[in-house]
Amino acid sequence: MSAPTLSRPDFSRFSLAPAATRARIVVPDLRIADGATGSVFRVAADRGPVSRDVIAKATGLSIATVNRQVSALLAAGLLRERADLTESGAVGRPRIPVEVEHDRFLTVGIHIGAVVTGIVATDLRGRIISAVEIPTPSGEQSLALASITASAKAFVSRWHRRTALWAGVAIGGRVDSAAGLVDHPRLGWSQARVGEAVSSGLHLPVSVAAHVEAMAAAELLLTPNKTSGGTAGAHLYIYARETAGVAITFDGKVHTPATGPGSISHLPTGSSARCTCGGTGCLEATISDRAVLERAHLEGVLTPGDRSMRALYEVARAGSDTARAILADRASTLGRTVALLRDLFNPDRVVLGGQAFTEYPEGITYVVRALERASSLPHKNVHITGFGNRVQAHAAGAVSLSSLYSDPLGVMRPVTV
Repeated sequence: MSAPTLSRPDFSRFSLAPAATRARIVVPDLRIADGATGSVFRVAADRGPVSRDVIAKATGLSIATVNRQVSALLAAGLLRERADLTESGAVGRPRIPVEVEHDRFLTVGIHIGAVVTGIVATDLRGRIISAVEIPTPSGEQSLALASITASAKAFVSRWHRRTALWAGVAIGGRVDSAAGLVDHPRLGWSQARVGEAVSSGLHLPVSVAAHVEAMAAAELLLTPNKTSGGTAGAHLYIYARETAGVAITFDGKVHTPATGPGSISHLPTGSSARCTCGGTGCLEATISDRAVLERAHLEGVLTPGDRSMRALYEVARAGSDTARAILADRASTLGRTVALLRDLFNPDRVVLGGQAFTEYPEGITYVVRALERASSLPHKNVHITGFGNRVQAHAAGAVSLSSLYSDPLGVMRPVTV
Protein backbone atom coordinates (compact mmCIF):
# COMPACT_ATOMS: atom_id res chain seq x y z
CA MET A 1 0.00 0.00 0.00
CA SER A 2 1.43 3.36 -0.96
CA ALA A 3 2.03 6.01 1.65
CA PRO A 4 -0.50 8.85 1.95
CA THR A 5 0.46 12.17 0.48
CA LEU A 6 0.94 15.35 2.44
CA SER A 7 0.20 18.69 0.82
CA ARG A 8 3.26 20.88 0.46
CA PRO A 9 3.17 24.48 1.74
CA ASP A 10 3.84 27.37 -0.62
CA PHE A 11 7.39 28.60 0.06
CA SER A 12 7.75 30.90 -2.93
CA ARG A 13 8.61 33.81 -0.61
CA PHE A 14 10.44 31.80 2.05
CA SER A 15 14.19 32.04 2.53
CA LEU A 16 16.13 29.79 4.87
CA ALA A 17 17.95 31.97 7.39
CA PRO A 18 21.53 30.99 8.24
CA ALA A 19 21.43 28.82 11.35
CA ALA A 20 24.91 27.38 11.72
CA THR A 21 24.90 28.17 15.45
CA ARG A 22 21.66 26.24 15.98
CA ALA A 23 22.24 23.21 13.81
CA ARG A 24 23.78 20.03 15.14
CA ILE A 25 25.05 17.64 12.45
CA VAL A 26 26.38 14.25 13.51
CA VAL A 27 28.02 11.70 11.20
CA PRO A 28 25.81 8.58 11.12
CA ASP A 29 27.31 5.45 12.66
CA LEU A 30 26.18 2.86 10.11
CA ARG A 31 27.27 -0.30 11.90
CA ILE A 32 26.37 -2.90 14.48
CA ALA A 33 27.64 -1.27 17.68
CA ASP A 34 30.07 -3.33 19.77
CA GLY A 35 29.99 -1.23 22.97
CA ALA A 36 28.30 -2.72 26.03
CA THR A 37 25.43 -0.22 26.20
CA GLY A 38 24.69 -0.35 22.49
CA SER A 39 24.84 -4.17 22.50
CA VAL A 40 22.37 -4.43 25.38
CA PHE A 41 20.01 -1.91 23.82
CA ARG A 42 20.19 -3.69 20.46
CA VAL A 43 19.12 -7.03 21.94
CA ALA A 44 16.28 -5.39 23.85
CA ALA A 45 15.12 -3.65 20.66
CA ASP A 46 15.29 -6.86 18.66
CA ARG A 47 14.00 -9.46 21.14
CA GLY A 48 12.21 -7.60 23.92
CA PRO A 49 10.59 -8.23 26.29
CA VAL A 50 13.71 -10.14 27.25
CA SER A 51 15.43 -11.24 30.46
CA ARG A 52 18.86 -10.09 31.49
CA ASP A 53 20.10 -13.68 31.26
CA VAL A 54 19.10 -13.84 27.60
CA ILE A 55 20.77 -10.48 26.94
CA ALA A 56 23.98 -11.74 28.54
CA LYS A 57 23.93 -14.88 26.38
CA ALA A 58 23.20 -12.94 23.17
CA THR A 59 25.89 -10.31 23.75
CA GLY A 60 28.57 -12.39 25.46
CA LEU A 61 28.68 -9.86 28.31
CA SER A 62 28.79 -10.87 31.97
CA ILE A 63 25.52 -10.73 33.88
CA ALA A 64 27.03 -8.03 36.13
CA THR A 65 27.80 -5.86 33.08
CA VAL A 66 24.34 -6.44 31.65
CA ASN A 67 22.74 -5.46 34.97
CA ARG A 68 24.72 -2.20 35.04
CA GLN A 69 23.79 -1.32 31.46
CA VAL A 70 20.14 -2.21 31.95
CA SER A 71 20.01 -0.04 35.09
CA ALA A 72 21.52 2.91 33.21
CA LEU A 73 19.11 2.48 30.28
CA LEU A 74 16.15 2.23 32.66
CA ALA A 75 17.26 5.43 34.39
CA ALA A 76 17.55 7.18 31.02
CA GLY A 77 14.02 6.13 30.12
CA LEU A 78 15.11 4.05 27.13
CA LEU A 79 14.10 0.70 28.63
CA ARG A 80 11.14 -0.26 30.77
CA GLU A 81 10.48 -3.26 32.97
CA ARG A 82 7.65 -5.69 32.34
CA ALA A 83 6.84 -7.00 35.80
CA ASP A 84 3.62 -8.45 34.40
CA LEU A 85 5.71 -10.93 32.38
CA THR A 86 7.89 -12.15 35.27
CA GLU A 87 7.93 -15.95 35.45
CA SER A 88 6.08 -17.44 38.37
CA GLY A 89 8.41 -18.06 41.32
CA ALA A 90 11.18 -15.74 40.03
CA VAL A 91 12.78 -13.64 42.74
CA GLY A 92 14.51 -10.24 42.42
CA ARG A 93 14.39 -7.41 39.89
CA PRO A 94 16.99 -8.99 37.56
CA ARG A 95 14.33 -11.61 36.78
CA ILE A 96 11.94 -8.96 35.47
CA PRO A 97 11.98 -8.82 31.64
CA VAL A 98 12.83 -5.50 29.98
CA GLU A 99 11.94 -3.98 26.65
CA VAL A 100 12.63 -0.80 24.74
CA GLU A 101 10.45 2.14 25.71
CA HIS A 102 8.73 2.40 22.35
CA ASP A 103 5.74 4.58 23.26
CA ARG A 104 7.44 7.76 24.51
CA PHE A 105 9.93 8.52 21.74
CA LEU A 106 10.36 8.59 17.99
CA THR A 107 12.93 9.50 15.37
CA VAL A 108 12.27 11.30 12.08
CA GLY A 109 13.53 9.89 8.81
CA ILE A 110 13.51 11.73 5.49
CA HIS A 111 14.34 10.07 2.17
CA ILE A 112 14.84 12.70 -0.52
CA GLY A 113 14.42 11.00 -3.87
CA ALA A 114 14.76 12.32 -7.37
CA VAL A 115 10.97 12.36 -7.78
CA VAL A 116 9.37 11.60 -4.40
CA THR A 117 10.39 12.49 -0.83
CA GLY A 118 9.26 10.21 1.97
CA ILE A 119 8.97 11.21 5.64
CA VAL A 120 8.70 8.56 8.34
CA ALA A 121 8.28 8.40 12.10
CA THR A 122 10.08 5.42 13.62
CA ASP A 123 9.92 4.05 17.15
CA LEU A 124 13.06 3.02 19.02
CA ARG A 125 12.67 -0.60 17.96
CA GLY A 126 13.03 0.48 14.34
CA ARG A 127 9.38 0.01 13.46
CA ILE A 128 7.72 2.60 11.25
CA ILE A 129 4.85 4.28 13.07
CA SER A 130 3.63 6.28 10.10
CA ALA A 131 4.84 7.61 6.76
CA VAL A 132 3.87 10.22 4.20
CA GLU A 133 5.12 11.18 0.75
CA ILE A 134 5.41 14.51 -1.04
CA PRO A 135 6.72 15.34 -4.52
CA THR A 136 10.36 16.32 -4.23
CA PRO A 137 10.30 20.11 -4.70
CA SER A 138 11.94 21.53 -7.81
CA GLY A 139 13.61 24.89 -8.06
CA GLU A 140 16.19 26.65 -5.91
CA GLN A 141 17.75 24.25 -3.41
CA SER A 142 17.32 26.29 -0.21
CA LEU A 143 13.63 26.81 -0.97
CA ALA A 144 13.22 23.11 -1.73
CA LEU A 145 14.91 22.19 1.55
CA ALA A 146 12.74 24.67 3.45
CA SER A 147 9.64 23.08 1.94
CA ILE A 148 10.76 19.54 2.80
CA THR A 149 11.65 20.57 6.36
CA ALA A 150 8.31 22.33 6.87
CA SER A 151 6.47 19.21 5.70
CA ALA A 152 8.52 17.10 8.10
CA LYS A 153 7.80 19.50 10.96
CA ALA A 154 4.07 19.40 10.25
CA PHE A 155 4.20 15.61 10.15
CA VAL A 156 6.08 15.32 13.47
CA SER A 157 3.66 17.72 15.17
CA ARG A 158 0.99 15.02 14.96
CA TRP A 159 2.74 13.00 17.67
CA HIS A 160 1.81 15.07 20.71
CA ARG A 161 2.66 12.38 23.26
CA ARG A 162 6.03 11.39 21.85
CA THR A 163 9.38 13.14 22.05
CA ALA A 164 11.44 13.28 18.85
CA LEU A 165 15.08 12.44 19.58
CA TRP A 166 16.85 12.61 16.21
CA ALA A 167 16.42 13.22 12.50
CA GLY A 168 18.02 11.26 9.69
CA VAL A 169 18.21 12.08 5.98
CA ALA A 170 18.97 9.59 3.22
CA ILE A 171 19.62 11.11 -0.20
CA GLY A 172 21.28 10.28 -3.49
CA GLY A 173 24.22 12.11 -4.99
CA ARG A 174 27.49 12.86 -3.20
CA VAL A 175 27.12 13.37 0.53
CA ASP A 176 29.48 15.02 3.00
CA SER A 177 28.09 13.53 6.20
CA ALA A 178 30.35 15.55 8.49
CA ALA A 179 29.11 18.88 7.13
CA GLY A 180 25.66 17.74 6.03
CA LEU A 181 26.31 18.98 2.47
CA VAL A 182 24.99 17.28 -0.66
CA ASP A 183 25.71 17.51 -4.39
CA HIS A 184 22.76 16.02 -6.28
CA PRO A 185 22.99 16.54 -10.08
CA ARG A 186 19.51 15.14 -10.76
CA LEU A 187 17.99 17.75 -8.45
CA GLY A 188 20.42 20.47 -9.53
CA TRP A 189 21.73 20.80 -5.98
CA SER A 190 25.32 21.84 -5.31
CA GLN A 191 26.70 21.99 -1.77
CA ALA A 192 23.12 21.98 -0.52
CA ARG A 193 23.03 22.56 3.24
CA VAL A 194 20.77 19.61 3.95
CA GLY A 195 21.94 18.94 7.50
CA GLU A 196 21.67 22.57 8.56
CA ALA A 197 18.21 23.03 7.06
CA VAL A 198 16.73 19.93 8.69
CA SER A 199 18.42 20.34 12.07
CA SER A 200 17.53 24.00 12.50
CA GLY A 201 14.02 23.50 11.12
CA LEU A 202 13.14 20.53 13.34
CA HIS A 203 15.28 21.61 16.32
CA LEU A 204 16.86 18.17 16.39
CA PRO A 205 20.33 16.75 15.84
CA VAL A 206 20.53 15.30 12.35
CA SER A 207 22.56 12.72 10.45
CA VAL A 208 22.82 12.71 6.65
CA ALA A 209 23.83 9.66 4.61
CA ALA A 210 24.03 8.56 0.99
CA HIS A 211 20.81 6.67 0.38
CA VAL A 212 22.24 3.36 -0.84
CA GLU A 213 24.58 3.24 2.15
CA ALA A 214 21.52 3.97 4.31
CA MET A 215 19.70 1.04 2.71
CA ALA A 216 22.63 -1.24 3.47
CA ALA A 217 22.54 0.07 7.06
CA ALA A 218 18.84 -0.80 7.30
CA GLU A 219 19.71 -4.39 6.41
CA LEU A 220 22.19 -4.40 9.31
CA LEU A 221 20.22 -2.50 11.93
CA LEU A 222 16.57 -3.23 11.25
CA THR A 223 16.39 -6.88 10.23
CA PRO A 224 16.18 -9.90 12.56
CA ASN A 225 19.77 -11.04 11.86
CA LYS A 226 21.18 -7.93 13.55
CA THR A 227 21.77 -9.85 16.79
CA SER A 228 23.11 -12.97 15.13
CA GLY A 229 26.14 -13.86 13.07
CA GLY A 230 24.26 -13.00 9.88
CA THR A 231 26.17 -9.75 9.45
CA ALA A 232 29.64 -11.33 9.34
CA GLY A 233 31.69 -11.16 6.14
CA ALA A 234 31.18 -8.91 3.13
CA HIS A 235 27.66 -8.05 1.96
CA LEU A 236 26.90 -6.27 -1.31
CA TYR A 237 23.78 -4.11 -1.59
CA ILE A 238 22.55 -3.15 -5.08
CA TYR A 239 19.76 -0.63 -5.57
CA ALA A 240 17.77 0.28 -8.68
CA ARG A 241 14.76 2.45 -9.30
CA GLU A 242 15.02 5.99 -10.63
CA THR A 243 18.72 5.85 -9.87
CA ALA A 244 21.14 2.96 -9.40
CA GLY A 245 23.71 2.50 -6.68
CA VAL A 246 25.80 0.06 -4.70
CA ALA A 247 27.09 -0.21 -1.13
CA ILE A 248 29.14 -2.82 0.68
CA THR A 249 29.34 -3.83 4.32
CA PHE A 250 32.20 -5.57 6.10
CA ASP A 251 31.52 -7.50 9.31
CA GLY A 252 28.54 -5.44 10.32
CA LYS A 253 29.72 -2.00 9.18
CA VAL A 254 28.79 -0.07 6.05
CA HIS A 255 31.84 0.97 4.09
CA THR A 256 31.67 4.76 3.72
CA PRO A 257 34.50 6.14 1.56
CA ALA A 258 35.88 9.48 2.73
CA THR A 259 35.19 11.05 -0.66
CA GLY A 260 31.64 9.72 -0.87
CA PRO A 261 30.08 6.60 -2.38
CA GLY A 262 31.10 5.23 -5.73
CA SER A 263 28.79 5.25 -8.73
CA ILE A 264 27.50 2.55 -11.05
CA SER A 265 25.27 4.95 -12.99
CA HIS A 266 27.47 4.84 -16.08
CA LEU A 267 28.33 1.16 -16.23
CA PRO A 268 27.99 0.06 -19.89
CA THR A 269 25.00 -2.10 -20.76
CA GLY A 270 25.22 -2.30 -24.53
CA SER A 271 21.86 -0.58 -25.03
CA SER A 272 21.30 2.39 -27.35
CA ALA A 273 19.79 4.58 -24.62
CA ARG A 274 21.16 8.11 -24.61
CA CYS A 275 22.65 9.31 -21.32
CA THR A 276 22.99 12.81 -19.91
CA CYS A 277 26.76 12.28 -19.92
CA GLY A 278 26.64 12.33 -23.72
CA GLY A 279 27.26 8.63 -24.19
CA THR A 280 24.94 5.72 -24.87
CA GLY A 281 24.10 2.55 -22.98
CA CYS A 282 24.86 3.77 -19.45
CA LEU A 283 23.13 1.74 -16.75
CA GLU A 284 20.95 4.48 -15.27
CA ALA A 285 19.93 5.73 -18.70
CA THR A 286 18.79 2.18 -19.49
CA ILE A 287 17.05 0.90 -16.34
CA SER A 288 15.76 3.98 -14.53
CA ASP A 289 12.00 4.44 -14.22
CA ARG A 290 12.23 7.51 -16.43
CA ALA A 291 14.13 5.64 -19.16
CA VAL A 292 11.75 2.67 -19.09
CA LEU A 293 8.68 4.92 -19.29
CA GLU A 294 10.20 6.85 -22.17
CA ARG A 295 10.71 3.63 -24.10
CA ALA A 296 7.15 2.52 -23.30
CA HIS A 297 5.79 5.74 -24.77
CA LEU A 298 7.98 5.53 -27.86
CA GLU A 299 6.76 1.98 -28.52
CA GLY A 300 3.13 2.96 -28.02
CA VAL A 301 2.56 0.87 -24.92
CA LEU A 302 1.42 3.84 -22.84
CA THR A 303 -0.63 6.89 -23.76
CA PRO A 304 0.82 10.37 -23.12
CA GLY A 305 -1.30 10.61 -19.97
CA ASP A 306 0.18 7.45 -18.42
CA ARG A 307 3.32 8.61 -16.62
CA SER A 308 3.77 5.99 -13.89
CA MET A 309 5.49 2.63 -13.66
CA ARG A 310 2.34 1.25 -12.11
CA ALA A 311 0.51 1.94 -15.37
CA LEU A 312 3.18 0.00 -17.28
CA TYR A 313 2.96 -2.93 -14.87
CA GLU A 314 -0.82 -3.01 -15.27
CA VAL A 315 -0.54 -3.06 -19.07
CA ALA A 316 2.01 -5.89 -18.89
CA ARG A 317 -0.19 -7.93 -16.56
CA ALA A 318 -3.14 -7.31 -18.85
CA GLY A 319 -1.31 -9.21 -21.59
CA SER A 320 0.74 -6.70 -23.61
CA ASP A 321 3.70 -8.57 -25.09
CA THR A 322 5.51 -5.29 -25.80
CA ALA A 323 5.18 -4.10 -22.20
CA ARG A 324 6.39 -7.46 -20.95
CA ALA A 325 9.37 -7.32 -23.30
CA ILE A 326 10.35 -3.85 -22.06
CA LEU A 327 10.23 -5.00 -18.44
CA ALA A 328 12.04 -8.25 -19.26
CA ASP A 329 14.83 -6.26 -20.94
CA ARG A 330 15.16 -4.08 -17.85
CA ALA A 331 15.28 -7.12 -15.57
CA SER A 332 17.85 -8.87 -17.78
CA THR A 333 20.07 -5.78 -17.80
CA LEU A 334 19.86 -5.66 -14.02
CA GLY A 335 20.73 -9.36 -13.81
CA ARG A 336 23.86 -8.87 -15.91
CA THR A 337 24.83 -5.88 -13.77
CA VAL A 338 24.39 -7.90 -10.58
CA ALA A 339 26.59 -10.63 -12.09
CA LEU A 340 29.30 -8.10 -12.97
CA LEU A 341 29.31 -6.58 -9.49
CA ARG A 342 29.13 -9.93 -7.73
CA ASP A 343 32.05 -11.31 -9.74
CA LEU A 344 34.02 -8.13 -9.03
CA PHE A 345 33.53 -8.08 -5.25
CA ASN A 346 32.83 -11.81 -4.60
CA PRO A 347 30.78 -11.00 -1.46
CA ASP A 348 29.38 -13.51 1.00
CA ARG A 349 25.87 -12.20 0.41
CA VAL A 350 24.12 -10.02 -2.16
CA VAL A 351 20.95 -8.04 -1.37
CA LEU A 352 18.86 -6.48 -4.14
CA GLY A 353 16.66 -3.50 -3.26
CA GLY A 354 14.57 -0.85 -4.92
CA GLN A 355 11.32 -0.98 -6.85
CA ALA A 356 13.06 -2.11 -10.04
CA PHE A 357 13.50 -5.42 -8.23
CA THR A 358 10.52 -5.49 -5.87
CA GLU A 359 7.54 -3.86 -7.59
CA TYR A 360 7.33 -6.26 -10.54
CA PRO A 361 8.00 -9.76 -9.15
CA GLU A 362 7.40 -11.27 -12.57
CA GLY A 363 10.75 -9.80 -13.64
CA ILE A 364 12.81 -11.66 -11.05
CA THR A 365 12.92 -14.75 -13.26
CA TYR A 366 14.74 -12.67 -15.91
CA VAL A 367 17.09 -11.19 -13.33
CA VAL A 368 18.06 -14.65 -12.10
CA ARG A 369 18.42 -16.09 -15.59
CA ALA A 370 20.68 -13.25 -16.76
CA LEU A 371 22.68 -13.43 -13.54
CA GLU A 372 23.34 -17.14 -13.90
CA ARG A 373 24.36 -16.77 -17.54
CA ALA A 374 26.70 -13.82 -16.98
CA SER A 375 28.38 -14.78 -13.71
CA SER A 376 31.55 -16.86 -13.65
CA LEU A 377 31.19 -17.65 -9.93
CA PRO A 378 29.44 -20.65 -8.41
CA HIS A 379 26.07 -20.15 -6.75
CA LYS A 380 26.06 -17.50 -4.04
CA ASN A 381 23.42 -16.18 -1.70
CA VAL A 382 21.47 -13.54 -3.62
CA HIS A 383 18.37 -12.18 -1.90
CA ILE A 384 15.67 -9.58 -2.47
CA THR A 385 15.42 -7.16 0.44
CA GLY A 386 12.78 -8.01 3.00
CA PHE A 387 11.71 -4.36 3.10
CA GLY A 388 10.03 -4.61 -0.30
CA ASN A 389 8.72 -1.33 -1.67
CA ARG A 390 9.36 0.46 1.65
CA VAL A 391 13.13 0.22 1.46
CA GLN A 392 13.55 4.00 1.16
CA ALA A 393 11.50 4.57 4.32
CA HIS A 394 13.50 2.02 6.30
CA ALA A 395 16.75 3.51 5.01
CA ALA A 396 15.78 6.94 6.34
CA GLY A 397 14.72 5.32 9.61
CA ALA A 398 18.08 3.56 9.93
CA VAL A 399 19.95 6.86 9.59
CA SER A 400 17.72 8.48 12.21
CA LEU A 401 18.38 5.60 14.63
CA SER A 402 22.08 5.07 13.96
CA SER A 403 23.39 7.32 16.73
CA LEU A 404 20.90 5.93 19.23
CA TYR A 405 21.88 2.35 18.46
CA SER A 406 25.57 3.24 18.68
CA ASP A 407 25.47 5.32 21.89
CA PRO A 408 22.02 5.24 23.52
CA LEU A 409 22.98 7.10 26.67
CA GLY A 410 24.87 9.76 24.72
CA VAL A 411 21.77 10.55 22.68
CA MET A 412 19.77 11.11 25.87
CA ARG A 413 22.16 13.70 27.29
CA PRO A 414 20.78 17.25 27.16
CA VAL A 415 21.47 18.79 23.76
CA THR A 416 21.19 22.43 22.71
CA VAL A 417 20.33 22.74 19.03
